[in-house]
Amino acid sequence: MSYCLYCHESYSKAWSWEVLIGLEVSPLLCQDCEGRLVSVKGEICRICGRDFSIFPEQYRQGDCCFDCIRWEENESWTGILQQNRSLYVYNDFMKELIAKLKYRGDAEVVKAFYPVLSSEFKKISRDAILVPIPLSEERHYERGFNQAELLAGGLKKQVESLLKRKIHEEKQSKKTREERLSQKENPFEVVDSVKVKDQKVILVDDVYTTGSTLRCAAKVLIEAGAKEVSSITLAR
Repeated sequence: MSYCLYCHESYSKAWSWEVLIGLEVSPLLCQDCEGRLVSVKGEICRICGRDFSIFPEQYRQGDCCFDCIRWEENESWTGILQQNRSLYVYNDFMKELIAKLKYRGDAEVVKAFYPVLSSEFKKISRDAILVPIPLSEERHYERGFNQAELLAGGLKKQVESLLKRKIHEEKQSKKTREERLSQKENPFEVVDSVKVKDQKVILVDDVYTTGSTLRCAAKVLIEAGAKEVSSITLAR
């Protein structure tokens, strides 16, 4: 008998040969909670990883969504973020789950996604260094942990805290899309450029929304000499 890391109800694990020999991984959640998650799979935007199956055809061009096309058409941002890959669609249940993690202090719930996160990471790059998106000192003190660091910790690879926030700002979740995209000052800076130079970097964060946070972080890493920057997030 196991206990769901989200609702804490007891449940029996489904048995299969795939699970037994390690060919299949699943979140450590009960069947009901797992059933409320929507995996990102099938045809996706080659840059941001948006799931095209739930995205209107008129908002894409070929293998790219219009959001990414707009980013790439801006010479300041062309090629800054190689690709993002996300595990799940940011639906109502995922929103509840992330709120429980970030705002109600239930850090244990992040462990439910370690097996799937690790599997996705191996598809992107095994020779990259992992860099979690940092919180401001104020936000870190307020929350007691950084959810991006917790996610990165599940990848069983050395995590490098090579970024810090220069400014404390309003929560991204409270900003409109226009406010996120129009911010002029890059909130990040690299703390050790020697470790960044000529490296492939994978940023880790909880949610990809407009892509502005990940691209700002990627930009300072590229400017510090990183070879390329991609990202992996829990939700898109």
